[in-house]
Amino acid sequence: MNSTFGLLLVTGNLTHQEGYARQFAKDSRCKLIGLTDESDLPDERNILNRELADELDIPYIPSMAEALARDDVQFVSVCAEPERRGRIGARCARAGKHVYIDKPMTPYLDAADDIVDAVRSSEVMSQMFSNITLPWVRRAKTILDSGELGELIAIHADGLFAKGPGGTADLSKPRKQHYPARDFTFVDSKAEMYAIGVYALGLVRWISGREVENVYCHTANYFFEEHQRNGVEDFGYLALNLEDGLTATITGGRIGWSGHYAGGTNQVHLIGTRGSLMVDAFHPGIAICSDAPPWTPPEINPRDPMGFWSSTQREVNCQPKENWSSLPKPEDSKGDENHFLDCLEMNRESEMNVAQAAKITEILLAGYKSAATGEVVHLPLSREQKTPA
Repeated sequence: MNSTFGLLLVTGNLTHQEGYARQFAKDSRCKLIGLTDESDLPDERNILNRELADELDIPYIPSMAEALARDDVQFVSVCAEPERRGRIGARCARAGKHVYIDKPMTPYLDAADDIVDAVRSSEVMSQMFSNITLPWVRRAKTILDSGELGELIAIHADGLFAKGPGGTADLSKPRKQHYPARDFTFVDSKAEMYAIGVYALGLVRWISGREVENVYCHTANYFFEEHQRNGVEDFGYLALNLEDGLTATITGGRIGWSGHYAGGTNQVHLIGTRGSLMVDAFHPGIAICSDAPPWTPPEINPRDPMGFWSSTQREVNCQPKENWSSLPKPEDSKGDENHFLDCLEMNRESEMNVAQAAKITEILLAGYKSAATGEVVHLPLSREQKTPA
């Protein structure tokens, strides 16, 4: 097949759309049609939206209804803030558009249920960004499926990002988790168990093929004053019991620019009855020693102190860490965005569709409830909690 899919972007700069849009645009099967968003947004968000549209040389379409009515739009990349993301995704699906959505899909159970219903009833396809399409994750899955490790009995996965000016948290003030959590995203911080733990959690569910039955969680502030001030965690861990007696543990968080020689600790440990395996995102690799000046963290950009976005880090001339180089990716490796285009082209359901993403939302929220109560939380969660007005 040689299809071309028209892509509508929702939300612009200072979101992951900065990367998703450009990755999609590199694929000959995709054509960028325009950028849109909800109405009645803050002036700054409108400016950022228009900035990305101008950079990509595509029209900014102020009316989302008008944008979604276009016949040349086949799918939408939704990168609005987490609190808006679920409802926008559902709206796009009900307009008959396939949905590619940023992670995590939504922090609200009712919004997660709604987008699942919208995608199913509209018979469109969907995918949430994750790391399960990456070569190192696929390699771990291939080895596990080969039977070399025997029966899988335990998994540990780390998702820790080495960004931001660490070392500023007050460790004399233990964190108190509140439930339900209301705020997940600030200019200078995010709820990191939610924002980053989603990767390791998605990996565990996908690689094991088993559902989570109960959750125990702890959230903390170890690294950043910004997270502490905004009442969100910079680190968390989950202990999970899954079907058939499988146990899993997960860490998720942000550990500061100097907390890792590369991008952070991203790895999975698989323990089987006949053997165990550890696969690391940055191994195998090469340590580089030279007389070059040592890497130093960039200046803090007040628009983006944690280094979330590529555009703001270019403004402060953030340099890559060069004392470690991972070996080249396999020639046939693809990005998550290209994987979704494969699914559209082949009319094949994504392995990380919104139904899977909704289950991850439920587990993460169960984790926050556990962290607040100090108790193990069993799934499914009650649907009484609603999206805040």
